[in-house]
Amino acid sequence: MINRKQTTHAVDLENHGKGVLNSMFQVGDKAVYPGHGVGVIESIETKQISGSELMFYILRITDNGLTIMIPRDNAVGLRGVIRKLEIPKVLQILKARDVEIDTQTWNRRYREYMEKINTGSIFEIAEVIRDLHLLKNEKELSFGERKILDTAKNLLIKELAIVRDVKESDIVKEIRTIFGKEF
Repeated sequence: MINRKQTTHAVDLENHGKGVLNSMFQVGDKAVYPGHGVGVIESIETKQISGSELMFYILRITDNGLTIMIPRDNAVGLRGVIRKLEIPKVLQILKARDVEIDTQTWNRRYREYMEKINTGSIFEIAEVIRDLHLLKNEKELSFGERKILDTAKNLLIKELAIVRDVKESDIVKEIRTIFGKEF
């Protein structure tokens, strides 16, 4: 049996340097959950599970309305959106061309790219986009790589649009100045 008790106080977590990672989350705060993207903390609830009282963040993903219940004491990867002053670093990663592209088999690259996306770090997501675009110039991407590229683009565009408070199309235009029309 699960009992819910909604709370509205802040929860103190530590900073890990990937955006505003695990800051003070309150109801209404925007947060990023790895692989899912930006959401809004709708509530912080206490639930009785197997005789123990546990606290959870209730996060609604803005892109698709998915609601995720994240244990407060094990909110691995949950972070606040990046700060505006971190956007130039993201753009610098996208612009970098003096990087070595992984020449492993496509399925090994796929696993490595998925690991980067699942960290939730916007910087690692930017690396995935950059690397796949550079690889795309050399050869055709596999279906899995194209799917990862689309996922990474979606996560990056949505977060940057929210941070800058602009339309997603404005972010796409800006990134097209880096990669060209194929972005």
